[in-house]
Amino acid sequence: MSSAIRLTAGAGVVALGLLLPGTPATAAPSHTVKITVMASSDIHGNALNWDYYKNAEYDDSAHNDVGLAKISTMVSKIRADRGADHTMLFDSGDTLQGTPLDYYYAKIEPITSTGAIHPMAKAMNAIGYDAVTLGNHEFNYGLPLLGAWVKQMKAPVLGANAVSATTGQPAYEPYVIKTMKVKGEKPIKVGVLGLTNPGVAIWDKANVDGKLKFLDLVATAKKWVPVIRDRGADVVLVTAHAGDDGLSSYGSDLPVENAAAMVAEQVPGIDAVLFGHAHNEVPQRFVTNKVTGQQVLLTEPSKWGQRLSVVDFTLAKERGKWTVTGKSSTTLNTNTVAEDPKIVALMKDAHDKTVGYVNKVIAQSTQELSAAESPYKDTPILDYIQKVQTDLVSKALAGTADASLPVLSIAAPFSRTAVFPAGPVSVRDMAGLYVYDNTLLGIKLNGTQIKDFLEYSAKYFAQVAPGAPIDLATLTNAGGTPDYNYDQLSGVTYDIDISKPVGQRVVGLSYQGKPVTADQQFVVAINNYRQSGGGGFPHVSTAPVVYNAQVEIRQALIEYAAATGTIDPASFAEPNWKLVRDGVPVFSE
Repeated sequence: MSSAIRLTAGAGVVALGLLLPGTPATAAPSHTVKITVMASSDIHGNALNWDYYKNAEYDDSAHNDVGLAKISTMVSKIRADRGADHTMLFDSGDTLQGTPLDYYYAKIEPITSTGAIHPMAKAMNAIGYDAVTLGNHEFNYGLPLLGAWVKQMKAPVLGANAVSATTGQPAYEPYVIKTMKVKGEKPIKVGVLGLTNPGVAIWDKANVDGKLKFLDLVATAKKWVPVIRDRGADVVLVTAHAGDDGLSSYGSDLPVENAAAMVAEQVPGIDAVLFGHAHNEVPQRFVTNKVTGQQVLLTEPSKWGQRLSVVDFTLAKERGKWTVTGKSSTTLNTNTVAEDPKIVALMKDAHDKTVGYVNKVIAQSTQELSAAESPYKDTPILDYIQKVQTDLVSKALAGTADASLPVLSIAAPFSRTAVFPAGPVSVRDMAGLYVYDNTLLGIKLNGTQIKDFLEYSAKYFAQVAPGAPIDLATLTNAGGTPDYNYDQLSGVTYDIDISKPVGQRVVGLSYQGKPVTADQQFVVAINNYRQSGGGGFPHVSTAPVVYNAQVEIRQALIEYAAATGTIDPASFAEPNWKLVRDGVPVFSE
């Protein structure tokens, strides 16, 4: 969109329903103007309403829809209702990773090699975003791909707290000021500050270490908001890729991860924070700024294009300046509109290529393998991941000083819906099992550290007394622990006693039939997210790294399946852990 947006003084704004046309009012003596700001976030490569893992239109139990094609239709309706010159559109990050579409244009036909326009840039440019902010997943495929995408975007890409590790200067545009023209009045200036997540320094250390630093969100906002105000901004927005609960998944070594509400509370001069990262739906939340006492509005539009945040501002002319006198927001469900045929047509070639790629058969499975019970049972389908990781690290250590050490492996139940069907197994099936773009490392841990790691992981289970009924709905995810933070360890045997309190659950930890000793040395195959501190597991981020060839685990699974041609659990399934209560198995074998 153009940076010059024309408004009519006194223009009315319809209610947030999309069916009523917006009719501009004549100029009112109060000199009030109403504007609308829309925001998406965490699109994660969802251009169309399509599930590449299921090979079908996207659907879930709540019948949500996904994709920028849906967002586009809703944005067009709101622009028609309000008047296109009364509106602006922003995004709060995580665009370049999440679906096989993103993977295809990062790894199979990388835009850094082909020079092609990234599908997500193509779609966002066509929709007409006014600015987008960097999410942590923008860094997953490296700085060259991110740089190419930034150049392809017509909208400015913001990230004020991502700075050069050498100069300390912003590596991306910190903010943008958009000018809205008002007929017969002074223009309205809307300033937008973009903040990304400090966790990038951990989660994508291999891509950014020594190149970028990620500063505290609050401190960065305190620096830039006055600059934006001094440049004449009448409305100041923050687009932040950070949740609003003030917590961090990586401990206290870095600035707070989910600092959106903290920014609103501690930094004067902000009218609203449009945030993402947590994948929650927050239609409207007000936070009181501790310095000014002013109410700051926060909103988050869920994930994947399922919702669009819509914020209405009323501005009045006071002493020759525009002042925000009212604000409200809501989230709109994109399942109420059809996909924009313009975006669907624009995405057709990229979509078709991706569908062809994910449906390529790579192996035959001797039987159906499901991940449905993986969160609470040792399942063959997760053992497949363990087998591939163990083999890769073991082969890499051959001939090194650590070649004689036992190699263990960790894996988590990323997807409860993953299935290898009996018969042909495709790229899509494998990608559905391992849904993240993690790379593989090998680290050294001793017996005590292994025990600590497993105890920390076991907090995932609720405490259930011996003899009490088992409710699968409440057994797992205790304390809000997500499935991807429940790591299972292969290569050793152990039980988890869920009748015991957290920290006292791991029983009978053994290697080859003998109890693991405190100083016994192991190599552990681990993904980069976990090794870099993701999930806050003990010891792993400071452990010696003995293998790091930047091998993508998902691709390793695909190549292993293609090389063997057969997936037979008899060759890799090895039940080595189970849930117990006072030594009695929770589930029958």
